[in-house]
Amino acid sequence: MLQQTRLRHRLPGHVGNLTAVTEFLLAGFSAVRELQLLHAALFLLVYLAALAGNLLIVAVVTLDQRLHSPMYFFLKNLSFLDSCYISVTVPKSIHSSLARSTSISYLGCVAQVYFFFAFASAELAFLTVMSYDRYLAICHPLRYGAAMTPGKCRQMAAVAWLSCFAYASVHTGNMFWEPISSSDTIHQFFCDIPHVLALVSGEVFFAEFVTLALSSCLVLGCFLLMAVSYSHIFSAVLRIPSVESRAKAFSTCSPQLVVILLFLTSGLFAALGPIAKTSSTQDLGIALAYTVLPPFLNPIIYSLRNKEIKTAVRRLWGKMCAL
Repeated sequence: MLQQTRLRHRLPGHVGNLTAVTEFLLAGFSAVRELQLLHAALFLLVYLAALAGNLLIVAVVTLDQRLHSPMYFFLKNLSFLDSCYISVTVPKSIHSSLARSTSISYLGCVAQVYFFFAFASAELAFLTVMSYDRYLAICHPLRYGAAMTPGKCRQMAAVAWLSCFAYASVHTGNMFWEPISSSDTIHQFFCDIPHVLALVSGEVFFAEFVTLALSSCLVLGCFLLMAVSYSHIFSAVLRIPSVESRAKAFSTCSPQLVVILLFLTSGLFAALGPIAKTSSTQDLGIALAYTVLPPFLNPIIYSLRNKEIKTAVRRLWGKMCAL
């Protein structure tokens, strides 16, 4: 259950008992101690598995010269990004269950919102770039080498990282430029953006709403680019006469399509759903779907469907055993 302790300070120059929140209370998964420990153990297991899977892909792509291609360069960035993305929310939730404390400091909440914005938008950016990479590789193979040089790939990755951190700065600044004084209770297991936005004043809400409306155009642009890329890919693949070549082409893009659908559908449910006044199993489940599942499942999806990754892992394991 949510803790009932309140830690506030008075806002100077404000009338009456209006006070500013200096810490927030997050929703716990259960008030039963045994279930809290079970939650901590399960989250720790999922977190370590996600870190191991994603960092393994980073290591394999970095160390294996055969994987030094644009597709695997962006996959390495996505895997590193997923390690950061899951680290924003899960370790704090594990600590809260073990310490039996659901509070998070004001600055801690600001940091969670900032890095969640940054890594979620970076995930979308890299999925878009990876869709474009597959489009060029399958639909325009003769232009692929000139269009996706190592230098251009590094430039695209740098733009994706830097623009997403700048994007997160704008949103976080909009949300927290004025102290929050209406409530200190967030009905989610982390500082979820819609739930934090429900606590801000009307002026702050309007400013952030306008920013979100403008940024939704960018999100729509990314979605349309991915949709157009995959429509061209499927059209080109279906025209390949060889069944073996067609299956190979599908195998290079189908894992990424699964990842895109998982990330976008879970995020869409969270963005369009109503903000509950109390924590519920449904809200917590949806939050888990877009915060924990993508980083946990991405390395499984890519490794199970990619023979080159599996072969590279076996080569790396063989080298380690030979030492």
